[in-house]
Amino acid sequence: MEKRKMEIFIFSTKNNKILLTSLLILLLSPIAFSSSIHDLLKARGLPAGLLPKEVKSYALYENGTLEVELQGPCFTKYENRVFFESVFRANLSYGSLTGVEGLSQEELFIWLPVKDIIVDDPTSGLILFDIVVAHKELSLSLFEDPPDCKPQGELKNHVRKEKGFVEAMR
Repeated sequence: MEKRKMEIFIFSTKNNKILLTSLLILLLSPIAFSSSIHDLLKARGLPAGLLPKEVKSYALYENGTLEVELQGPCFTKYENRVFFESVFRANLSYGSLTGVEGLSQEELFIWLPVKDIIVDDPTSGLILFDIVVAHKELSLSLFEDPPDCKPQGELKNHVRKEKGFVEAMR
């Protein structure tokens, strides 16, 4: 993501207005990070492999909203197939992505939106996916490395690394 540059002039009232406007724009714009989205996820207690390699850019706003732009809509597979829209959004806090938008998971030939992704206890080795009608606990080991995400039709019928989930109906 490009870093914003700002010139500061303090010589006149007009330049002070420019300075104030520039500071307001800077404060209201998304926070830019030099590290990758995968590093950010790890720093926030989530596995790096939650999001695919094909991230074009991302922004984390002061209110905790994370917005990730992918190279395009795509499919990948953890335990089941998942579909990422071009833009993925969620509220990021330590160990969780809540209010998820732009991610669906296939369950019994039905695509269901993922609402929340939570790692309550990293020592348990489990990650919780709230998929509207059920909670699924998957092995964290499925999410160690960012997956390749392919446009429709290119996804091979394979499961990443190892299986492991417990499904609990609400």
